Amino acid sequence: MTTDLPWTPSDPLGESLHLLRMRGAFYCRTEASAPWALEMPAYADSLSFHVVTAGCCWLEVGVSEPLELRPGDLALVPHGRGHILRSAPGVGPPGRVDQLPQHYLGEHYAVLTYGGGGDPTRLICGVVAFDEPAARALVDVLPDVLHVGATTSPGPTSVHDTVRLMAAELADLRPGGEAVTTRLADILVVQAIRTWLAQAPEARTGWLGALQDERIGQALTAIHRDPGDDWTLERLARQAAMSRSSFAARFTELVGVPPMAYLTRWRMAVANARLQDGTATVSGVAASMGYRSEAAFSRAFTRVIGQTPGSVRRKAAH
Repeated sequence: MTTDLPWTPSDPLGESLHLLRMRGAFYCRTEASAPWALEMPAYADSLSFHVVTAGCCWLEVGVSEPLELRPGDLALVPHGRGHILRSAPGVGPPGRVDQLPQHYLGEHYAVLTYGGGGDPTRLICGVVAFDEPAARALVDVLPDVLHVGATTSPGPTSVHDTVRLMAAELADLRPGGEAVTTRLADILVVQAIRTWLAQAPEARTGWLGALQDERIGQALTAIHRDPGDDWTLERLARQAAMSRSSFAARFTELVGVPPMAYLTRWRMAVANARLQDGTATVSGVAASMGYRSEAAFSRAFTRVIGQTPGSVRRKAAH
């Protein structure tokens, strides 16, 4: 699949960030008053985010220590994990957000008023998903919680500026306010991930670190842009301006798998995304991924994904 970009990013990592296009599942403006506790259920293949615009709360994810969120703070919870927000540690039992009465302003936007009438906290929360395999792969390597604090994190002024815009929009509700808020929320998610990429040591390893390599990054970008092309080890080495043996050794060292194995995995990730759309045929996807034989494609797909392409398509259709 060739990705047609309206402009050409200046580097391979920038191109991956460009592909962080979100499919918003739901957004909620929460007006909470202490004491309160809210459970965010698990949603497969999704990312949840919470922005505190007033007051404070505590975020609990798994067995990790509760994380305090203050005004201007942003927290991302990737990997589709369920989690809990509380006005203070130990407050409960939590109410499940998707089962509480809400005032719906649109199909994907609601206002939730909840709590015991004490000190107020205002939040913008959302659940989003990503369709592009490059975006999914990037989200997969994020930590269990990505926290950008208003006063504790160095440098992310763009995040804080966007949070301030959201708080101002909510303080003076006008026509189209929910549309402005949801778009700002999407921008916040990208800004937070960009901040993590710039600061986290783990963003310098694996395929993310390889993307930032001057030569291997060019080969990875070529695969991501057009996985169905007739790639060979020699052609990929030319993309990186390296000899075939040097390229194979360097690619395997940085990415962790040989080039052709990575190409197969990437092709199957793209194919899986297309089949999950429910409109593509198995034969059409096989051809677009460079396979002349549907049987050969099905064998590779089943080996990498763990399901047959036909079963993925049937589930999507239903």
